[in-house]
Amino acid sequence: MIAIETYRTRSDAEFAQARLASAGISSLIAADDAGGAYPFDLAGGARLLVDDAEAADAIAVLSDQQPPIERNT
Repeated sequence: MIAIETYRTRSDAEFAQARLASAGISSLIAADDAGGAYPFDLAGGARLLVDDAEAADAIAVLSDQQPPIERNT
C-alpha cells in the first residue's frame, strides 16, 4: 500500500475514499485518531492508502483526470 494523499480531517479522507470506491479502487485510511473516536486529534493528518498497482489510477480519479486505458502490471 502507498499513501497517495494526506488530508486534514478523516471526513475529507472518507470523501476521497468514496470517490475512489465509485471508480472501483479500494483504499484504506490511516489516521492517528483512535479509529475516528477523536477526529479532532489528527497529528499527522489522515493518509489515504491504495495498492501500488492502482496508485496512478487513484491519483487520476482524485485529480479529475482520465485514468490510463491500459495498466502496466
